[in-house]
Amino acid sequence: METPSARWEGLPSWLLTQTAGHAQRLVSDGFASVGARGYHYRLLATLAEHGPASQATLGRRSGIHVSDMVATINELADEGLVERAPDPSDRRRNVISMTAEGKRQLRRLEKQLAETQERLLEPLSLEDRARLTDLLSTLLAHHNSRGTPEEPWR
Repeated sequence: METPSARWEGLPSWLLTQTAGHAQRLVSDGFASVGARGYHYRLLATLAEHGPASQATLGRRSGIHVSDMVATINELADEGLVERAPDPSDRRRNVISMTAEGKRQLRRLEKQLAETQERLLEPLSLEDRARLTDLLSTLLAHHNSRGTPEEPWR
C-alpha cells in the first residue's frame, strides 16, 4: 500500500476523515453483529432516556430525519423491540414505546458499542481518550452552531 502524500497526511481534516471511516466501519460491523443499525441504537437510547413519544418528537430527540424515522420504527416494531399505540390526546398520532425485548436489545447494543469504542481508541491512554473526546466535542459544537448538519451512525 502506498503512503499518502506528506502534503496532506498530517492535516487534521485528513486525519479526522480517515479515522471517521474506521470508526464508522467498526460501529456498523459491531451493530450488524447483533442484528442492528446505528439508527436502531439511537432510537432505543432516546426512548430509554426520555420515555414514549410521538414519531416527530423521537425524530427531533434522536436526530433521525423524518424520512428515515418511519422505516426505523417499522424495523424495530417488526422485531418486537418497540410498540405503536394511538396517542390518547390525539388519535391521529401514534406514541412509540420500547418493549422489554427492546430494553434487552439496547443493553446488547450498548455492550457492543463499548467494545467498539475500546477497539477504536485502543492505542490511547484513558487521559488521551478523555482529551480527544473533549476536543472533538468542542469542534462539533462549534460547527453545529454554524449550521453544519450532524449525521452520525446511520
